[in-house]
Amino acid sequence: MTQSVAQAGAELADFIARHPKLWILTGAGVSTDSGIPDYRDAQGQWKRSPPVQHGDFMGSHAVRQRYWARALVGFKALREAQVSGAHRALAALEHMGFVELLVTQNVDRLHQRAGSKKVIDLHGRADTVSCMTCGYHMMRHAMHSEMAHLNPRFAALDAGHAPDGDADLETDFSGFTVFDCPRCGGILKPDVVYYGDVVPPARRLAAQTGLQSAQAVLAVGTSLMVYSGYRFCREAHAMGLPVASLSLGVTRADALLTRQWRAPLTPVLEQAVRCLQDH
Repeated sequence: MTQSVAQAGAELADFIARHPKLWILTGAGVSTDSGIPDYRDAQGQWKRSPPVQHGDFMGSHAVRQRYWARALVGFKALREAQVSGAHRALAALEHMGFVELLVTQNVDRLHQRAGSKKVIDLHGRADTVSCMTCGYHMMRHAMHSEMAHLNPRFAALDAGHAPDGDADLETDFSGFTVFDCPRCGGILKPDVVYYGDVVPPARRLAAQTGLQSAQAVLAVGTSLMVYSGYRFCREAHAMGLPVASLSLGVTRADALLTRQWRAPLTPVLEQAVRCLQDH
């Protein structure tokens, strides 16, 4: 545990220098400085009701009405989000040669916008949608434009932003018209792994392959409560790799950690980059 940003940054830089082929796992905490809310508090508990389940989204028209109505209001937080200092610092570490692979649980594509190249979007991306029947593919903003045209009353609403383009909106959603696949009429779903769904095997194997070449794991801004991310910390620990965490709170992997810094992400990462640049 470390309170001082300067000390945490120096210790993190030392950890990176001693393990220069890092396998980095990032979570929602990396994007909070970009204006995207996270899901959990410092104790790893839900801050609001859990996100939609895959089975519920696919099986219930009413659930899809609620989901898309709220997204029509809330997605602007993702669409307008700007790259944070944390994203830039992680991209700088890659540019300096310290990153073997960056695996993100986020769906906002901000790592790529910051300049990171070695990125796996473990849970997919929120800016595109696909038909669950015929595979038709379209950009999310185009779908939202269609829904706004169909639902002008909902498009005019405003509400607080929630994680991953959701909104804290509660109203009668029964009048909302969902935009279905223009090719076959099937269900359109964001290209995101929902709770209750599984990470595509090829994506998981690519992340595991990167882990085989790494010298250490660094988890940044994630509580690791979701098994799809936590599993890699377990695998790394079983392989004998050091596992470190930089976050504001507890993680599911606390018992496995070699080093842990509970400190603000952006200033600590920026300090670590400065320390590495000075040596």
